[in-house]
Amino acid sequence: MTDALSRLLASRDWLMADGATGTNLFNMGLSSGDAPEMWNEEHPDRITKLYKSAVDAGSDIFLTNSFGGNASRLKLHGAEKRARELSRLSAELGRAVADKSGRTVVVAGSVGPTGEIFAPMGPLTHALAVEIFHEQAEGLKEGGADVLWLETISAPEEYRAAAEAFALANMPWCGTMSFDTAGRTMMGVTSAAMVEMVEALPNPPLAFGANCGTGASDLLRTVLGFAAQGTERPIIAKGNAGIPKYHDGHIHYDGTPELMAEYAVLARDAGATIIGGCCGTMPEHLSHMRAALESRPRGPRPTLDRITELLGAFSSAGDGTGDDTAAPRRSRRSIKRDG
Repeated sequence: MTDALSRLLASRDWLMADGATGTNLFNMGLSSGDAPEMWNEEHPDRITKLYKSAVDAGSDIFLTNSFGGNASRLKLHGAEKRARELSRLSAELGRAVADKSGRTVVVAGSVGPTGEIFAPMGPLTHALAVEIFHEQAEGLKEGGADVLWLETISAPEEYRAAAEAFALANMPWCGTMSFDTAGRTMMGVTSAAMVEMVEALPNPPLAFGANCGTGASDLLRTVLGFAAQGTERPIIAKGNAGIPKYHDGHIHYDGTPELMAEYAVLARDAGATIIGGCCGTMPEHLSHMRAALESRPRGPRPTLDRITELLGAFSSAGDGTGDDTAAPRRSRRSIKRDG
């Protein structure tokens, strides 16, 4: 299997990833509580449309519809025995879209958390986690994924288990964690601790970073934390499109395409190589992000003040490392939409 992502990383200073999966699928009719992975079989046309919308908006990498496609998560829907099959289908649909794009587009097999807590506090053992991740990895590999993409992880034990599973599958991989608790993951990992963990892995990822979390400002502060460690490994920034707000019975993200364009440029200047969006990020956001990355020259590493000026306040005063100064908390300046 050729490593398309390594080739792109060697030839480009930045790559653009895709946006939201869930938000886009809800807009296509997915009901809350349903397993999106079932749509790989039931509505392949809609999943193909999701992938193609990212490619058409300029994404160099898109993630497959397999975030919850592991046996532990699918058990909630009585489909735990279909983990490998549903993951394979997600990648097959993606492979077809990438191969028709006319350029190199990376199909990244999305692998989300198991949803279980590790022993001794919970039922998940290292061996079981490796087994769960390995099964899904083999399905994504069979479907033609170029790379495996671990995302939204909180526990370092789960990250390590996935790395071991991906080695068993003999697949290149990337891996992000979600820093959503005052600059730390839910299990207390800081940006500095993640860099240390990643570099100590026997099978380290091609690229690592942060996704989801709270707002784009917080994610960029985490990216600065990664870069401060002096890592030479490519950094991933995949932030939400603004802040989630509950409105008329559903979650709405308030980030405009213009705001996400600012975020993309700031992410690149902060040290990220792979830049995309997470929850709430739609094709329109991606198009603006791509245009900004292509047209705006690289600038100096942004300060915390600059980030909050353009994207809005941080959700917490510190980034979780204990030695940072109080971060500015101010209201977002308005960024007017074109037209």
